Amino acid sequence: MSHAVARLRLARLAASSKPFLARGSGGGRCLGCRLAASHCVCALRPPAAVRSGVCLIMGDIEALKPSNTGWLIADLVDDTFAFGWSRTAVDPALLALLADPQWQPYLVFPAEYVEPQRVVTQLWPCNSPETGPAHSGKRPLFVLLDGTWSEARKMFRKSPYLDGLPVLSLNPGQVSGYRLRRSSREDQFCTAEVAALCLALAGELHAAHTLSAWLDVFSAHYLSAKRNLLLDRHSEAHQRLQDLSAALV
Repeated sequence: MSHAVARLRLARLAASSKPFLARGSGGGRCLGCRLAASHCVCALRPPAAVRSGVCLIMGDIEALKPSNTGWLIADLVDDTFAFGWSRTAVDPALLALLADPQWQPYLVFPAEYVEPQRVVTQLWPCNSPETGPAHSGKRPLFVLLDGTWSEARKMFRKSPYLDGLPVLSLNPGQVSGYRLRRSSREDQFCTAEVAALCLALAGELHAAHTLSAWLDVFSAHYLSAKRNLLLDRHSEAHQRLQDLSAALV
């Protein structure tokens, strides 16, 4: 596995003074999906054709957590970029990415935390009166703050290099189905769910549905291993993922 989140994980491990031991790691985990080897999902990883990009700015140990769903985004979206967040420094590669003329970055965050003039609820169309020819042909780059809710708010407040970006505020009209961690807010979505909503907004519906199904299958395997439950490999989520994968073959 050599996608951006996997590389960030390796870099974070190399910089650590002591090993990171996730719960349940004693039985051995697959390096490709981070799950217990008995519940590996690598063979089920779906193909995807995605024009959009995703930029993950990740909390300190987020890339190390087996439950992190930014990893699932990188599994499907080829142009996924991952950077560790620091209050006192910023990776020059992140600044270069945000300034790359092929991309139109959108910082995805709730509207209630930002000035109204920065908020957008739809992607800017090419050559619209609001954006002009400078945005013609640009690909959307969704900037996601990947961490706990308190970490995400801190990253939002203390990252001045993000202040000039439009803030994409999502109104999904649905309840999160995320089951791997507890949330302090009922209306919060995990990072992969947010990315799927962004892909749908960009018109990439097949990729959005595929990412949602990939999250559901991963969650089923993760929870089965964690709770020592029987894994149903013919569940509705598995069938849905299989059907979506077959559509691109």
